[in-house]
Amino acid sequence: MSAGLFSGARLRFFAAAIVVINGFFPAIWILLTSFKSSTELYRKPITYLPEHPTLQNYVTAAIEQPLFQVFMKNSVVVALLSTAVSLVVASFAAYAIARLNLKNRQLVLTAIIASSMFPLVTLLVPLFETMRAFGWLNSYIALVLPYVVLNLPVCTLILVSFFQSIPRDLENAAMIDGCTRFGTLWRVVLPLSAPGVFTAGILAFVNAWDEFLLALSLNSSAAMRTLPVGITLYQGEYTFPWPIISAALIVAIVPVAIVIAIFQERVVGGLTAGGLKG
Repeated sequence: MSAGLFSGARLRFFAAAIVVINGFFPAIWILLTSFKSSTELYRKPITYLPEHPTLQNYVTAAIEQPLFQVFMKNSVVVALLSTAVSLVVASFAAYAIARLNLKNRQLVLTAIIASSMFPLVTLLVPLFETMRAFGWLNSYIALVLPYVVLNLPVCTLILVSFFQSIPRDLENAAMIDGCTRFGTLWRVVLPLSAPGVFTAGILAFVNAWDEFLLALSLNSSAAMRTLPVGITLYQGEYTFPWPIISAALIVAIVPVAIVIAIFQERVVGGLTAGGLKG
């Protein structure tokens, strides 16, 4: 009987259940809290489901907070710009690594992997001093450039795997027809590597959208803060409006959730294919 209880299938089921609960419970709890009033939230005993659901918290968070739209705009601009630049730079870097006869190619790949292992907090002071020296604090470029640098290792490694899987004969045929190296990359390699491009782009977008430490440190002006940092302004010195904060968090999560839901198959397929082809 004990053997059946601890069978492989049951263990896998329990492990999967733990992962699902650990991943979804915080989001579900935030969602339920966003529909509660402050009175119901602090009631004892705790009510898990809202007895009188209300959308007032969303109205307060998204409309009555004067800077919420500014925070949202800043997050969208920073995430989109950093993702676009990351993909462009990573495409050139990955193509050079995959196709050009570079000396010490493995050393370059090792350096790229090693550069992604530095804890972000160790880079904070140098980045802050650099941005202050150039006068870029409290601007979009103060976040876009660091995010591009942070996203480049992952994006480059993903694209290298896909570029290596494309037969060179296709590129040679394009060059015979008059394509330059850039034309071959744009017209042949990138279209055939679409799953990898989608995967790298979504990872870069999510990383930029969720990042907190650099956004808090490099853009101290309220008008230039991104959504994750701006939501922290909702709390007062002695008050924590958790229902309103929860509603704002749900609004912040929705764009990322939509992107992942739409491109989930491409992301999973891209990561798997890249791992197999690399």
